[in-house]
Amino acid sequence: MNTDNLLKLVLTTLDNGKGRDISVVDVRGKTGMTDFMVVASGTSERHVKSLAGHVAEEARKNATLPLGVEGEDVGEWVLVDLGDVIVHVMKPQTREFYQLEKLWRGEPLPMEPAAGASVH
Repeated sequence: MNTDNLLKLVLTTLDNGKGRDISVVDVRGKTGMTDFMVVASGTSERHVKSLAGHVAEEARKNATLPLGVEGEDVGEWVLVDLGDVIVHVMKPQTREFYQLEKLWRGEPLPMEPAAGASVH
């Protein structure tokens, strides 16, 4: 399956599963590991696991075997590696903490001063 069709499949699957705040980050030229990262939120650990599971299942149905699925045991953050598209499904608190979209888009991340450091 080509990358554009795979990306559409992922987005449709997440949308059908009621994934929230679905975001696509184009990382071509920033990394050689993938072309796109898709980030979505689930409402609970069960929802996060379910969304990621459906993405992996739909990919398999369309002749694309996931290279790996990580985080299913906990459900705070599940990653589905489909090669050209990597899917991150997270609980909102986890997503806010890691801010993957800002990291990969090159946006400034808020920095907390280290303990004992002074801010000038």
